[in-house]
Formats: sequence, C-alpha cells, structure tokens
Amino acid sequence: MGNSTLISYTKISPFRNSPRNHVIDTITIHCYVGQVSVEAAANWFQKSNSSCNYLIGTDGRIALIVDEGDRSWCSSSKTNDNRAITIECASDKTTPYAINDKVYKSLIRLLVDICQRNGIKALKWQGNKKLIGKVEQQNMTVHRWFRNKDCPGEYLYSRYGQIAEEVNAKLNGDT
Repeated sequence: MGNSTLISYTKISPFRNSPRNHVIDTITIHCYVGQVSVEAAANWFQKSNSSCNYLIGTDGRIALIVDEGDRSWCSSSKTNDNRAITIECASDKTTPYAINDKVYKSLIRLLVDICQRNGIKALKWQGNKKLIGKVEQQNMTVHRWFRNKDCPGEYLYSRYGQIAEEVNAKLNGDT
C-alpha cells in the first residue's frame, strides 16, 4: 500500500483508526473552506476531532495527515472513511468554495497516483447517492451524502465528472 510520494509535508493527526477495515476502492474529495497552507491545516487537524488522508494547500503542496493504511475521520461515515481515500482541498471560504488552479492540478496528480497504487482502474461518477459502495458503478462519494453539509461545495461537486475524465485519461496513458 504505502503513501503517495507526492507529499511534501507530513503531520499525522491523532484522529484516526488504525488500520482501516476495508480495501481502498473509493475517493472522497472535500473542500477545506479556507485558502490555507498545509502547515496551518495540519495543525488544525491535530485538535479538530477530524482528519483526512491528504490535504492540498493553496500553493498546491500536498500533506499527509493520515496514512493510507488507516481510516481518517473525514466524511461523517465510518463505512465510507474505511474504504475511501479522503482529500481536503484548500478552497474559498464562501460558496461555491472554489479551489485555485494549483490545487486542482495537484488534486489530479494525487488522484492518478492513488488510483495507480491501489489498483483503481478508473474513477466512476454518476452523482447518485444510492450507488454508495457499488464501486463497479460509482467509486467517488461526497461528504454531503453523509451529513447535512455543502461539502465539497458546488465548485468541486460540479466538476466531479470532469475530474474523473481527466484522471481516467492519464490512467489510460493519454496526455
């Protein structure tokens, strides 16, 4: 398994379960709600009673907050967090919670890396809450399906299909 070699900062949160109890087969992208550095966000995850596997700071750097072999406390669902890699993305503080180009590019690179290392052949998105756990049809989930929240915000949510297409093109060797 292991963690991504794309990380440039590590600060492990105490808010996790080790090890996770399910194979990694799902991706859950979140908006952090703040244009923060990896250091500032990692410090917040030391005391917030929540965590994520990876965090992408406003400058595009990637932090490891919870090892991939462990379950983060991120999407308000133990079941989802046990099977998903959870990624927080620095975003604007107001709706639609936009992320910048550096964060987006790092997100795509990180997703390709996660898929390659975990045997996820393609990202699948239909935007259908009823398909949670049916990874042969949909292997991307959103926080709002598990709790009354806006996360990942409309900016990311409306781009989930595009994100899947870009990642899948790279997984298939397209440039």
